[in-house]
Amino acid sequence: MIDLFKGYKGQALSVLKNFKVRVWSDAEVKTTRGNFNGIILPRSENDDDLHIVLKLATGYNVGVDVNTITDMKEIGYKEAHYKIPEKEFPFTEGKPNIKLLGTGGTIASRLDYRTGAVIPAFSPGELYGAVPELADICNLQTEKLFAVFSENMGPDQYKKLAIAIGKEIEKGIDGIVIGHGTDTLHHTAAALSFMIQNSPIPIVLVGSQRSSDRPSSDAALNLIHATTTAATSDIAEVLVCMFGPTSDEYGLLHRGTRVRKMHSSYRSTFRTIGDIPLATVTRDGVVPIKNNYNYRRNDKKVKILPYFEEKVALIYYYPNMQPDMIYSLIDNGYKGIIIAGTGLGHVNKPLYPAIRKCKEKGIPVYMTVQTLWGFVHMFVYDTGRDLMSYGIIPAENMLPEVAYIKLGWALGQTNDLEKVKELMLTPIAGDITKREPYNGYLVYQGGIPEVEEFIKKVHK
Repeated sequence: MIDLFKGYKGQALSVLKNFKVRVWSDAEVKTTRGNFNGIILPRSENDDDLHIVLKLATGYNVGVDVNTITDMKEIGYKEAHYKIPEKEFPFTEGKPNIKLLGTGGTIASRLDYRTGAVIPAFSPGELYGAVPELADICNLQTEKLFAVFSENMGPDQYKKLAIAIGKEIEKGIDGIVIGHGTDTLHHTAAALSFMIQNSPIPIVLVGSQRSSDRPSSDAALNLIHATTTAATSDIAEVLVCMFGPTSDEYGLLHRGTRVRKMHSSYRSTFRTIGDIPLATVTRDGVVPIKNNYNYRRNDKKVKILPYFEEKVALIYYYPNMQPDMIYSLIDNGYKGIIIAGTGLGHVNKPLYPAIRKCKEKGIPVYMTVQTLWGFVHMFVYDTGRDLMSYGIIPAENMLPEVAYIKLGWALGQTNDLEKVKELMLTPIAGDITKREPYNGYLVYQGGIPEVEEFIKKVHK
């Protein structure tokens, strides 16, 4: 039997039945707060019974309080199917050959009307069906490695990705694009930066902040920019490609070890921290901002180091942190700890005994700064000098998440703490820099006259 009222219950179900309006119907809804025209969408099974959901002509959804509805009329009916058809990608002689590896995330997603959630469901082939412009850029091969949200990405996926990319490079592929959820995209970018060294081709991670069924989705343009980068750029590094400004004007290419997600919903969420981006990218191509990067080569030589020790922790220090936080890691067999400390790299005195215990147990502890910008400087105050005497090692200006990934990668290769230290403090793919450029730290404060004047002249 066909369910004509998918997901609706209680008062909302009674209203639909009373006015004889079905889910998926095109309806006119009159309310005490105005009139609406749109498609009646199914409700999530976990939602309340006080609202009816409409998809408006703009593509956005609106919830209508059932207590405000005075009349409803069904003016059409056609059950919607939110599936993008797959298309066979056309091959064009002479175009670059690009491999798109799918992992899941919002760039490869659809809306699940059972739960109301966005789920990873589109295959890479379906992505081409949604973005036919890709055929103008390259010959695209696709492979879905995983179908997970980025919070479920971890060491197993990092290693499998690195190995898969190594195999593609050996086959002679011209560039790699990785579709990935944005929430932990920078963690994966860091992991691949350490696991894949001396790549001869661009390796571009890309996601989207807004799912493909939304009018404001950045999925298609991000994918076009990423594919353009993989096909045409001479930057042979692990890169993150996402919107530059919130507009559709251009994308930015960030180095995989210096990038971070900085806003929960802005399309321009990714920022290079402590440096400047490597390049801008549009449909017309890539324009470098910096010139000190690894250049594309014609060989197939690459170093794949797919190692990771999972028993590594990242601790964000806060005032009054108790030593049992660290003792619990020791007791549970953790092999290494990264601390995001205050200021120049500090924690409180109650943690000192636990930190000394780490040294006794042969557990390396590295210090980063939770300010994100700037270097660890532990020689300035007694606190820092004491902490170093207890075994804490300053991690220069590595971002906390990058240091966490790097320590897991280093401990995955060796238990020799001197070799681990050598790996940690040797710059790889820009994770440690000699200094921050003057324009590597830009955080503007709104409301200040000169900032407001500047904002009027530029895009957000």
